[in-house]
Amino acid sequence: MFTINPNASDYCYDITGEIQSYPTTLFWNKSTDCCSWDGVHCDETTGQVIELDLRCSQLQGKFHSNSSLFQLFNLKRLDLSYNNFSGSLISPKFGEFSSLTHLDLSNSKFTGLIPSEISHLSKLHVLFIWNPSGGLYDLSLSLGPYNFELLLQNLTQLRELALYGVNISSTIPSNFSSHLTTLELADTHLHGVLPERVFHLSNLKTLVLSDNPKLTVRFPITKWNSSASLMQLYLYGVNITGRIPESFSHLTSLHDLDMGYSNLSGPIPKPLWNLTNIESLILRANNFAGQLEFLSFNRNWTQLKRLDFSSNYLTGPIPTNISGLQNLTWLYLSSNYLNGTIPSWLFSLPSLQSLDLSDNHLSGKIQEFKSKTLLIVILKQNKLEGPIPKSLLNQQFLLALLLSQNNISGHISSAICNLKTLVLLGLKSNNLEGTIPQCLGEMSIWILDLSNNSFSGTVNTTFSVGNQLNIIKLDGNKLQGKVPPSLINCEKLEFLDLSNNELNDTFPKWLGDLPILQVLKLRSNKFYGPIRTDNLFTQIRVIDLSSNGFSGELPMSLFQNFQAMKIIGENSGTRKYVADSYSNIYKSSLIVTTKGLDLELPRVLTTQIIIDLSMNRFEGHIPSIIGDLIGLCALNFSHNVLEGHIPTSLQNLSVLESLDLSSNKISGEISQQLASLTFLAVLNLSHNHLVGCIPKGKQFDTFGNSSYQGNDGVRGLPPSRDCGRDGRVPQETIPVELDQEEEEDLPMISWYAVLMGYGCGLVIGLSVIYIMLSTQYPTWFSRLVVQLEHKITTRIILCSDHQVFNLILILQKITSYISMYFRSPSSLKLLTLTLYF
Repeated sequence: MFTINPNASDYCYDITGEIQSYPTTLFWNKSTDCCSWDGVHCDETTGQVIELDLRCSQLQGKFHSNSSLFQLFNLKRLDLSYNNFSGSLISPKFGEFSSLTHLDLSNSKFTGLIPSEISHLSKLHVLFIWNPSGGLYDLSLSLGPYNFELLLQNLTQLRELALYGVNISSTIPSNFSSHLTTLELADTHLHGVLPERVFHLSNLKTLVLSDNPKLTVRFPITKWNSSASLMQLYLYGVNITGRIPESFSHLTSLHDLDMGYSNLSGPIPKPLWNLTNIESLILRANNFAGQLEFLSFNRNWTQLKRLDFSSNYLTGPIPTNISGLQNLTWLYLSSNYLNGTIPSWLFSLPSLQSLDLSDNHLSGKIQEFKSKTLLIVILKQNKLEGPIPKSLLNQQFLLALLLSQNNISGHISSAICNLKTLVLLGLKSNNLEGTIPQCLGEMSIWILDLSNNSFSGTVNTTFSVGNQLNIIKLDGNKLQGKVPPSLINCEKLEFLDLSNNELNDTFPKWLGDLPILQVLKLRSNKFYGPIRTDNLFTQIRVIDLSSNGFSGELPMSLFQNFQAMKIIGENSGTRKYVADSYSNIYKSSLIVTTKGLDLELPRVLTTQIIIDLSMNRFEGHIPSIIGDLIGLCALNFSHNVLEGHIPTSLQNLSVLESLDLSSNKISGEISQQLASLTFLAVLNLSHNHLVGCIPKGKQFDTFGNSSYQGNDGVRGLPPSRDCGRDGRVPQETIPVELDQEEEEDLPMISWYAVLMGYGCGLVIGLSVIYIMLSTQYPTWFSRLVVQLEHKITTRIILCSDHQVFNLILILQKITSYISMYFRSPSSLKLLTLTLYF
C-alpha cells in the first residue's frame, strides 16, 4: 500500500547526525516465511505475528482502515514511527488489538482526532503519539479533553505515555497509572494546575511538561514519593509559582533539570546544590539575580556536564577558584551582567564543547583553550581584546566562532583554513586588519560576517563551486577593487552586504543570476556607470545602491524582474525572516535608510521590501513600472537628477511606508491619488519643481512643511490651510509679474512670525523714517515706497488668506496711533508697508 521514499523518514538520525532510515519492506519476499522478514517477529510456539517494527522504514502513502495490518489480531508490539502517512487519520481499528502492549505512532504525520477506541487497549504499557512537526505552530493531532480523561482511566497498566505535540487543551486529571515511569505531555495546550499526585508517583522517572505556558506547577513542600526515582524533569516554558522548595534536596537521582522560561526569581536556590547526580541544569530566561560565587564552594556538581544560566540578572565576576566542574561540556552564561576577566579554569576545561558568554561586560584577553573538542564558541558583545587565540584556529570539529562586537585586534591567521567544519564565522565590529584570507570561500561556511573592521586590499577570496554560503557581510571596511566574479558560485546566497567600502566597479549585474539572493547592499562605494541588466534578481527584497556614482536612466529592466516585490507579504501571524537558518545564535542585521533615518534591523523580515538608489546621478523619468512593485515598504530616489512627473502608478503601493524623492528636478503636480497610501508615514518631496495644491486627506494631513519645502509652485502650506477658496490649483496666468527676488520660497505666516516681524519692522521702519527726515525726502525713497507696495500687493494676491487681511487691519490701527508723529503721507505709507513686509 505504500511507496518507498527516503525523505519520508527524514527525522531518523543517530547521534552523529547520520540518517538511520532503512526501507524494511522493500526486501520482504513472499516466497519465504514472513517470520524471517526484517521487522517481523513471531511467537515461537504458534507462529503468529506478535511484533511489527517498521520504525524509520521510509514508508509514504495513505493509511486506510481496510489495511491488512488490522488482520494481525495477536500483535503485542506495533511501531510505525518516523514514516510519512500524511493526511491519514488514526483508525479506530487500532483499538481492536486487544493484546497490544506497545503502540508507537510518533512522527508519522497522522492528523485529526485520536479515536477514543485507543482507550480500549487495556493491556497497553507504552503509548507514544508524537507530533513535533506540528507543535505550537500546527496541532494537527488532537485528543479531546474527555478522551484524555478516559484514556488515563482505562489504561491502568501504562508505564510510558508520550503525547508530545498533540492538542489536548484541558486540565490534567489525577487518575494516572501507578505504574507510570514516563509522562511526556510537552506542547499540548494544557492549562490549570498540575495535580500534586503526579509528583508522588513512586515509579516516575521522566516528567516532561514543557511548552505549556498556561500550565501552573506548584512543587510539594515535603519529600516526594518519586524523589528517589525521578531522573529527568523538563518544565521549560511553564508557569512555576513560588520558589524552589527544600524538597528538591531529595531528588538524589535527578540527571536532567530544565526550568527555563518559568518565571523563577531570587538567587540560585540552595536546594539545587544538593543534586549530586545532576548532569544537565538549565535555568535560562528566568529572573534569577545575584552572583555566581556559590560555584566556588559547591562540591556536589562533579557530574555536571551542561550548565545554562543565560538570560538572567546575574552580576559580578565569574569565580576564579572553581575545581568541581571538570566534566563541563556546555557552559551558557550569556545575556547577564557579568564583568571582569574570564578565569583561567574555564579555558582549562578538558572536555569543553560549547561556550556562550555573549552579551555581558567581560574584559581582558581570550586565553588559549585546552579543549580539543570545541564545537561552539560565542563571546560576542563584550569588551574582550587581543588577538584571536591560536587554539581556536586548530579545532577539528569547530562549527561556530562568534567574537563580534569586542575589541579583538590583529590579523586573521591563515590557520583559519584548518577549520574544515566551520559553519558560522562572526567577527564584526572589532579592530581586525589586513587582508581577508583567500580560503574562506572554499570552506564549509554558511555565514561569513567580517563587517565593521579595518580589512583592506582587494577581495581575493575564491568562492568555490558548491560552497554553502548563505550570508556574506563585508561592509564597513576599507576594501578596494572589484566585486569578485567567483561570487556567482554562491548559489545558496541570500544576503550580500558590501557597503561602506572603497570598491570601484560597474554594477555586478551577474549577481542577478543567484537564484535566492534576497538582500543586496552596495551603498557608499565608488560604483559607477549605468545599470543595464537582463539578469533576473527575481527574489530580491532589499536593494541598496545609494551613495555611489551610478548614472544614466533608472534601470527599468531591473525593476521588471523584481518578482518578489510584486507580492504583498501575507500577515499570517508567523514572522518569516531572510537568511534565518541560525537565528538562535546569529541574526543577520542590516542598516537601511527608511523614514528619513538610518535604522538597524536586527533581522530582515521577508515583508520588509526596500529600494534605495539615492545619492547617485540617475536621470530621466521615474518609470511607471515602479507601481507594479506592490510589496514595497520604502522607496528612496532622492539626490539624483530625475525629472518629469511623479507617476500616478505609485498609488498602487498600498503598503508603502516611506517615500523619498527629494533633491531632484521633478515637476508637475502631486497627484491627489497618492492620498490613498494609508500606510505612508514619511514623505519627502522637497527641493524639486513641483507645483499645485498639496493633496488633502488621510496621511497627507499629517505631513509637515519639510515634506514640500523648496518647491516654488506648491500651494496649501501648511496642510491645514486651504489651497485657494475652492481647493483648486491657482491659475498659472496670474495678472501680476513677480520680480526675480519673488522666485524664492514664500514663507508661511504664523502668529509667532507676525509678532517677530512686527517688532523688527517697527525698529527698521522708525530707522528708515529718521533717515528720510534727516535727508529731506530723497527721490530714492519715493521709488522704494512704490516697489514695496507692489511686492506686498503681489503677496496678498497669491496668499489669499484671511490672516493677511486681519493683519492689515491690525497694522492700520497701529499706524493710526503713530501717524501724529509723521507729517508725510509717504513716510506713513512706508511705515505701514515695512511693518507688514
